[in-house]
Amino acid sequence: MSRPAGSATPTSSPTHRLQALGLDLPNLGSNPNYVDHRTVGSTIHISGQLPYRDGELLGQGTVGRDVELQTARELARHAVLNALAAAVQAVGDLDRVRIVQMLVFVASTPDFGLQSRVADAASELLIEVLGENGRHARTAIGVAGLPRNSPVEIQMVCTAA
Repeated sequence: MSRPAGSATPTSSPTHRLQALGLDLPNLGSNPNYVDHRTVGSTIHISGQLPYRDGELLGQGTVGRDVELQTARELARHAVLNALAAAVQAVGDLDRVRIVQMLVFVASTPDFGLQSRVADAASELLIEVLGENGRHARTAIGVAGLPRNSPVEIQMVCTAA
């Protein structure tokens, strides 16, 4: 998922920057127990997103034991793409998404300590795609486990720009 140097220009739209990175927003499946987003006033809460692609969880395990740092970073990029897809469902257009806050949960060993490096990959992608609208407040948290034994889960709060 790394981007070719110079493939996305800061003056292009977020949609064009995403395409220049060779990425597409996924179609999110529905769940009978929760929704992918909920709007309250002007704030949009995005449900925690796992690193799924085409209905398949891309990795499982604990970072620092079963999953290497670089793999966890790639999984974080996939999870944030899913979160962006939910944001687009809420606002109708990627060009209107503004990220307010991102919470990154990393299933990791107690001594791992590099949760912020995993989260950096998702933050970098948001800024690459959205520019200033991708800058956000952020928390990276190490946890004992995540749904479906996923190494990473990302939750966001955003608004329409």
